[in-house]
Amino acid sequence: MRSFSTRADWPECIVHMKRVQLELEYIFRASPAILYAFITTPVCLVRWYCEEVDIANDVYTFYWSGTKERAFMIDDIEEERVRFQWENAENEDEYLEFRMYKSDITNETILEITDFCDEDEVDEIKDIWNNLMTELRKECGG
Repeated sequence: MRSFSTRADWPECIVHMKRVQLELEYIFRASPAILYAFITTPVCLVRWYCEEVDIANDVYTFYWSGTKERAFMIDDIEEERVRFQWENAENEDEYLEFRMYKSDITNETILEITDFCDEDEVDEIKDIWNNLMTELRKECGG
C-alpha cells in the first residue's frame, strides 16, 4: 500500500472533499425585527456570533479567537433575509443566509439558515449552529 508523506502527495479525490449545503431551521419567540437586528448590527452580533465585528459599507469583518474573516452582504431585505458571501469561499455559489418569517399557525418566528461545509464536517457545523442558536435565544429573549 502506498503511503503519502505530505498532503500535497494525497490523491486529488482525497484533497478535495465534497461541499454540501446545509438547511437548518430554528423557532424563536422573538420577532423577525429583533432577529434581523441581532444578525446585522455589531452590538448584537458580538452577543452571540463573534467576539468583534467591523462593518464598512456592506463588508463585515468578523473576529474569533485571534482570527478574522470578511464577508460581503450580498442580499438584504429588512426583517426577511440577509445573505453573506465569504471573501475566501471555495466556491462563489456558496453563501451564508438567514431567512426569518412568522408562522401563520403558531405566530412564532422561524429562522432558516443556509450554510455550506465539507461533507465530513456536517455534524460539527450543525453542533456549532445549535450552540449559536442557544446563545441567540438567550440574548434576544426568545
